[in-house]
Amino acid sequence: MIPLISAENLSVRHGEAVVLAGVDFTLAPGEIVTVVGPNGSGKSTLIRALIGLEPAATGRVTRAPGLRIGYVPQKLHIDAGLPMTVRRFLSLPRRVPDAAATAALARVGVPTLGPRPLARLSGGQFQRVLLARALLGAPQVLILDEPTQGLDQPGTAAFYRLIEEVRAETGAAVLMVSHDLHVVMAASDRVVCLNGHVCCAGTPKVVSAAPEYRALFGLGTGGAFALYRHVHDHDHEHDEGHGHDPAAPHKAHPHVHGPECRHDA
Repeated sequence: MIPLISAENLSVRHGEAVVLAGVDFTLAPGEIVTVVGPNGSGKSTLIRALIGLEPAATGRVTRAPGLRIGYVPQKLHIDAGLPMTVRRFLSLPRRVPDAAATAALARVGVPTLGPRPLARLSGGQFQRVLLARALLGAPQVLILDEPTQGLDQPGTAAFYRLIEEVRAETGAAVLMVSHDLHVVMAASDRVVCLNGHVCCAGTPKVVSAAPEYRALFGLGTGGAFALYRHVHDHDHEHDEGHGHDPAAPHKAHPHVHGPECRHDA
């Protein structure tokens, strides 16, 4: 299968500092890949290099011709006094037809938010609106750069279950970035552990047992990988981050596979 994005021996410098060194990376159609690493490990730099916003010092990045990318940012500050509705926000910078905007909001579980002022949304609602905006371009790749900062664990789990559903329905590949282990989904096809270079990569189960991963994050992190093995029973429309039933049964995602961990640190 031809990758949507690939990198070979990618290195990135900021001045004299080497931020990334010798990174090999691929993202295949329909795949969910999560990049984890401590602060300053180069996660956001990798994303920017993959989409062409950071030049490579060495190596190369290849993207499929005409690749459509939807982006959900790490942070987006909205002035509380800005009189902008969700519907108007969805039409920036280009006008979006009403039917398309309505369908996008419905797809992310918030169909009635169109007239609502952006500044009055909860954290979970705002992230869903950002995802709806990213989906308007029918992306082949969804990139999420630490998109759940400020959400509690149930709100975070609900958001990433939604990402699973979107991937299943649209076939879009998903590339997620986080320094918070609680957003690592058991449903990820692969996890890439980054610390200036690729420490290890593979399924969540394989990576969580890798010595390189344990050296960065410690031994008590196994529960983070199980956090998202939940049934889809969350009330997305009224998501304020408190709708999860901890007693709900769990089920594993069927698409957990990938290469063995690479010990190339």
